[in-house]
Order: sequence, then structure tokens, then C-alpha cells
Amino acid sequence: MDELIYKLKQEIIEALNLEDMTPEDIDENASLFGEGLGLDSIDALELIVLMEKNYGIKLQDPTQGKEIFKSVKVMAEFIQKNRTK
Repeated sequence: MDELIYKLKQEIIEALNLEDMTPEDIDENASLFGEGLGLDSIDALELIVLMEKNYGIKLQDPTQGKEIFKSVKVMAEFIQKNRTK
């Protein structure tokens, strides 16, 4: 699970062009939106694309994203349970 969390942090940095960040800068339990990483709705779309492209996970219901994108750790747990790639 730790490997997946680290890989996910790298992918988020790359997908969202967070150039000044390293995986170590992202707290796996911190919120991705608002107070935490400060992502917005456009970033959420990028995360949806990332999950589909890299892990074969297609979100059927956009409201699922709110739960899944709470933190990197929650995303990793969801990916681990649902990945097809």
C-alpha cells in the first residue's frame, strides 16, 4: 500500500503540474481540496482521468469523487479495491 501511495503522489504532482512539490510534501491523510492540497474542480477532473488511464477505474457517478478524493490514502484504498490494470 505504501508503494501505491507514493506512486499516486508522484502521478498527482505530474498530472496537476505541481512543479514545486515532491511526494514527501504531500500528507497522505490531508484533504486534497480546500485546506489541504488546495485543489479545485478542474484538478478533480484531472484526477478522474488519471484513475481511468493508469488504473482502469471509471467513475460512473461524479459524486463518488467527493468521497474518493478525500485524501491520497483514501484514493489508494479505492484503487487497490477497484483497479483493473
